[in-house]
Amino acid sequence: MAAGKNATARPVVVIAGPTASGKSGLSLDAAEALDGVIINADSMQIYHELSILTARPRKADQARVPHRLYGVLSGSEQCSAGRWRALAIAEIDACHAAGQLPMVVGGTGLYLRALEKGLASVPDIPAVARVAAEALYRELGGLAFHAALAARDPVMAARLRPTDRQRLVRAWEVFDATGRSLADWQSDGIDDSPYRFDHIVCLPPRAALYAACDARVTAMIDAGAVDEVRALVAKNLNPALPVMKALGVLEIRRYLGGEIPLQATKTAIRQKTRNYAKRQMTWLRTQLLPDHPDAVIIDEQYSESLRPRIFRNIRQFLLTGC
Repeated sequence: MAAGKNATARPVVVIAGPTASGKSGLSLDAAEALDGVIINADSMQIYHELSILTARPRKADQARVPHRLYGVLSGSEQCSAGRWRALAIAEIDACHAAGQLPMVVGGTGLYLRALEKGLASVPDIPAVARVAAEALYRELGGLAFHAALAARDPVMAARLRPTDRQRLVRAWEVFDATGRSLADWQSDGIDDSPYRFDHIVCLPPRAALYAACDARVTAMIDAGAVDEVRALVAKNLNPALPVMKALGVLEIRRYLGGEIPLQATKTAIRQKTRNYAKRQMTWLRTQLLPDHPDAVIIDEQYSESLRPRIFRNIRQFLLTGC
């Protein structure tokens, strides 16, 4: 149930889960029943350009209950965890001021961790260290660079995949410039949150989740995801920007360029979506749940029959703080 400092701290409900797990439907019902406001904690749904491809809540759903931080930034911008945290805290405080219940909904683990535990104060990294790390990655390639990082910083290497270029380079440059692992800096983050948190985690069976992922991709393509990416590409944005790395963008760009047929595009996006959902589930089980053993776990696809249990938990959290 509840997690946080004490019953006098201000309440925040966190509804977390992998993509296509049913958390959006759950949050809609809960917000409608409990005078809640849904605050986005998905790193891609914050960008304006990809409404369909990121499964942003529909306009009809946004009309049912207030939604915040959906499509509020241009894809030409980069939203860090720190920037999102500041935006989210402003929205949470506005909810409390209005007597409404803030409900933070999403599956971006870094955002959820930043909100609850704060962010480490990593010193500014000299440009020369950053350039050197990038050059070494280009020279070695992902696998060899990952192995080199493991030799000097095994903790960070264990957390990262060889294909995660951005985070690998970041881990290398921080160690190179400071002599400390990024993991050490991150552990210095101070939980100074004025809130107490109630966690509801959607973790349906893997087979059902993967089927939902596949169905979602089909629905996205049918709803116009190809045209959405075509419009994004026309903006000529820097390919290193987060919005250009959203699930499905690369595959649809290849389709638009005549490299692969539409069916192969769908197949590739489905596989990437399932892989992403799997990583999200792993993070929730290994990072969030150990810190919050009283979290309510929804181990099936969300349905109306689950409402009494979930709503009862939230009401108890609000009344007792536990």
